[in-house]
Amino acid sequence: MAVERRKDTKNRVLKEGEYQRANGTFEYKWRDKRGKRHSIYAKTLEELREKEIDVLRDVLDGIRAEKSDLTINDLFHLWVQLKRGLKENTFSNYKYMYTQFVEGDFGETLISELKRSDVRAFYNYLADEQHLKANTIDNIHTVLHQVLELGVEDDYLRYNPSDNALKELRKAHNNGSPKRRALTIPEQNLFEEFLSEQGQYHKWYPIFVVLLWTGMRVGEITGLRWCDIDLENETISVNHTLVYFSKGKAQGCSFAINTPKTEAGRRTIPMLPKVKEAFLMEKQFQEEIDLKCTVSVDGYTDFIFINRFGGVQHQGTLNKALRRIIRDCNYEVLDRGHIENTVTLPRFSNHSLRHTFTTRMCEAGVNIKAMQDILGHADAETTMDIYAEATKDLKRSEMINFDEYFNNQKVIQSGTN
Repeated sequence: MAVERRKDTKNRVLKEGEYQRANGTFEYKWRDKRGKRHSIYAKTLEELREKEIDVLRDVLDGIRAEKSDLTINDLFHLWVQLKRGLKENTFSNYKYMYTQFVEGDFGETLISELKRSDVRAFYNYLADEQHLKANTIDNIHTVLHQVLELGVEDDYLRYNPSDNALKELRKAHNNGSPKRRALTIPEQNLFEEFLSEQGQYHKWYPIFVVLLWTGMRVGEITGLRWCDIDLENETISVNHTLVYFSKGKAQGCSFAINTPKTEAGRRTIPMLPKVKEAFLMEKQFQEEIDLKCTVSVDGYTDFIFINRFGGVQHQGTLNKALRRIIRDCNYEVLDRGHIENTVTLPRFSNHSLRHTFTTRMCEAGVNIKAMQDILGHADAETTMDIYAEATKDLKRSEMINFDEYFNNQKVIQSGTN
């Protein structure tokens, strides 16, 4: 005897697990591999069967069925509980970025409905409506990608919807990382000469000269202690960095000490005569005004470069000082007249000084391996990229010199004939 199949009100045969409800809508019931019952609903049978295909695909791929009411925020809170191996300030910055820019709106998105286009649209919103810089969106992407990757690992997602989203944003907006521009030799000379003059900016001479002639990162310089330098043997030991990070809305921001992320970051740098002179100048200045370090950060104290209150220097303060120095230096140059072909300072940041030092090493023909060790690059490819960029400009100027030399030779030859 044939088994009579269930049918809907339009006399259509319903498949196993399909039901028509009293209100005319449709339901599909199934059990996952753990034996737990699940249901999905639709207004029409056609819509239900489209959803069934997704359910079947999820079952075959091992995707968990209880994702239906799971949001990105739920994954984030799970990620916070499970994430290990990050330094405290890095972890705090990640959480701050997420709660500040993701949690309130986009974070409420159900992961069962999340598509690549949604992530792309979110990044576009941050760039176009919130006017966030590429670096800030990069930081947001770093934590969001990790959160969604946890969803992939725990079988809530088939793939990570944020894969390549940042790369696409940069291409679409043509706002990839801007090329860092090193100071030219005339610009560097102008900068150093302006700081060396007695006046309101002379106090900044030591720290900016050390930045300019060691290639150290800003956090490595501001975290440098007197015990880290050996004036007799003329060496600098780089073994930690000073960072400034957010602890969250309630706790505000704070300084912390980080050890280098890689062994390459822990290094000894030879002290050039100009750098040694800058350290001695800073020491003499502090002794003359009886200025002493008054702070301790994670047990580290006796910092070399301190502010007028004896506290550590802040990267933001240094960049503000640079902007004032650039402005007043250029005014001084322009006040002399002869504006045409006059060298002035471009706008640059602390990190530009590291890039300038690297460029000067390239121009001097310093060995690539030595450059990598001095700069603390874990990956030689990073050094090679900078080297290639710097030598590109050097080759261009050398070709111009060659062209001028060749033209001069032609003039000389025509004069002798």
